[in-house]
Amino acid sequence: MEDNRTTAAVQEYLNDLADAQNSSAAEPIVRALLGRAVTRLQLLCGTMLHRSYPRLVRPPLNLDSDELLSSVVERLLKAMREIRPQSVRQFFALANKHMRWELNDLARRLDERTPPVELRESFAPAAADESAGEPGPKIQHMLNAVENLPEDERETLGLVRVQGMTHAEAAQILGVSPKTIERRLNRSLVLLTNELRRIQGPAPGTDPAHNGV
Repeated sequence: MEDNRTTAAVQEYLNDLADAQNSSAAEPIVRALLGRAVTRLQLLCGTMLHRSYPRLVRPPLNLDSDELLSSVVERLLKAMREIRPQSVRQFFALANKHMRWELNDLARRLDERTPPVELRESFAPAAADESAGEPGPKIQHMLNAVENLPEDERETLGLVRVQGMTHAEAAQILGVSPKTIERRLNRSLVLLTNELRRIQGPAPGTDPAHNGV
């Protein structure tokens, strides 16, 4: 019930924001909106931080979700001076984007100050982390494939598989049913599996001329 009330309240603020005539009128609405959505934003920050960027939680950075939330709120205050999301889905998509940008910035700064030996020792786990250094060509190809997914499938994949949300939690954020989340997730995985097969090429011992026959 609380999730439903939050969704409805956020949409009301977005409606008011759309009617704001100037930045002076918009700013208190944005602040009230962020205050109403703070619990859900904190959940998103904690999930993304611990699931996708766990090395930022460890020394020397010791980042916690409250610190990340503070930075994301500051980013959103600036971004929403020009960007006016029209729906709850667009608002949380914008928040997710700024979370990724903030975490990627922190990861880059951490890499710049990390000694080479430590980088070598942590290479294996970091290779699977999207915040790690320059990926290989195949990994980069798959990252591009994720970015090129249809918007609905990309958002669903990010919430469920990257941030570790349940289908019900993702459904609340995107304003759809859990069944729709399941369908979108399945479609995204089919598209990515097909892309993976394409870049890997035919299996050893097979005749490429007879692929798909």
